[in-house]
Amino acid sequence: MAQQDYHDLLKPEVINTVSGLSLISRIVVEGFTTGLNRSVSVGSGMEFSQYRGYEPGDDLRLLDWKMLARSGRYYIKQSEIESQVTIKFIVDASASMLHKEADLSKMDFVRVLVATLAYMAHKQGDAVGLFALNERDLVSIFPKADKKHYNRLLLELIKLSNTGKWPGAQVSTKRIPNRGTKELIFFLTDMYESNAEISNFIKGLKSSRNEVVVLQIMGSSEMDFNYGPNITFEDLETGARVKVDTEKAKNQYLLAMNSKLKTVKDELLSKGIEHHVFRMDAHLGEALQLFLKQRKRFN
Repeated sequence: MAQQDYHDLLKPEVINTVSGLSLISRIVVEGFTTGLNRSVSVGSGMEFSQYRGYEPGDDLRLLDWKMLARSGRYYIKQSEIESQVTIKFIVDASASMLHKEADLSKMDFVRVLVATLAYMAHKQGDAVGLFALNERDLVSIFPKADKKHYNRLLLELIKLSNTGKWPGAQVSTKRIPNRGTKELIFFLTDMYESNAEISNFIKGLKSSRNEVVVLQIMGSSEMDFNYGPNITFEDLETGARVKVDTEKAKNQYLLAMNSKLKTVKDELLSKGIEHHVFRMDAHLGEALQLFLKQRKRFN
């Protein structure tokens, strides 16, 4: 399968299997790294690598003999010198994450996103953990670096169920404790909150030893307000419904949304927390770029 064809696999029946999630992650990461052109310190210690042509004086032990056999040319395999990083993914498992666009829910998309970033981390030898929370349930997988652990993480991603709301900050902070250790935290959420419960939780995550990155997941229709002339919106957490004349509401909605996003971004940035809106129709390579940038800054 061609590297760019991962979009064909973005179907609930594929995403909700370990083999399907694993396949999508591998295709996205391998496609991304094939075209990656980076300038980094290199050595012979890591699995994650790129190639360059052999030059006189290079250590012959670094020659890639398989590449020589395939191409008839001499290539040196370069690998990044990087220390292991502890990475924690926290997922908002409240009911609002069941919002669907083109048959794919935000939660389905988050499964793919976390699986892909975790695969990238796993390939680099990082320790990866997964935590998911709503007012009724908690999933805790503490960070480890081995292959079995990655497969378990995929299984738990598939098993996640969305219900209710995100709990208040006092509850969520107790259920997902911040141990104050050096770690890179990604929080995936739609930022749907009633009383700043998610915002307060995020601020409580930040410490002097860690880095916190919020990925706010939004659908393309949600971002662009591309709906039919009249539509009934339903609050997935309260069940409330409201009919909307989209033509009249569009400009007001877009102004309010952009203002809200700016407020959230500025508020979190003032606490040293990164905030990025990630659209469900964006290429997953953008998330990998962001991941590598944050990881490099963290080292």
